[in-house]
Amino acid sequence: MTDPLDDGTATPGGEGGGPGETGVFARRVDGLDRAIEIGTASGRLISVSFPETVPDDADGDHPVLDRIADYLAGAEDDFADVAVAITVPTAHREVLESLRNVPYGDAADVELLVRMTAGLDHEDDADLDTARAALRANPLPVVIPDHRVRDAAGATPESVAARLREIEGIHGA
Repeated sequence: MTDPLDDGTATPGGEGGGPGETGVFARRVDGLDRAIEIGTASGRLISVSFPETVPDDADGDHPVLDRIADYLAGAEDDFADVAVAITVPTAHREVLESLRNVPYGDAADVELLVRMTAGLDHEDDADLDTARAALRANPLPVVIPDHRVRDAAGATPESVAARLREIEGIHGA
């Protein structure tokens, strides 16, 4: 049987919560002023968001939520083994996949991120704009660490991004 999400947009990884698991999971965690919500489909992470409150229908038990809670408590985690399905335009997906290579505790600017992305030119304003648009459309903040980009806003709310940079010891981002 083929995976309906495996249309070339999925990035393989180890931990997604279990084969075939689909659902919405959320809870409050220490260290943030809001909840964390994740969505999964076929065992792959498809969304991360930061609602003000935990949705009534959300399950609070998921291994990725456990890892995010540990990360917020100071445990180093790059989330590289989390299975994700990135459903954004191809150029955006390539930028976001490159962003996963920026290590915990490091930061990059948009120009460097574009240099890291095959097929994009750091001297082309359109490619720089593509990278900025990809960051804003990032469906998986924390797991795809847009908070590590210094000079562009990502999908992570600024108060959350500031907290994540503080946890990782990133200054001047």
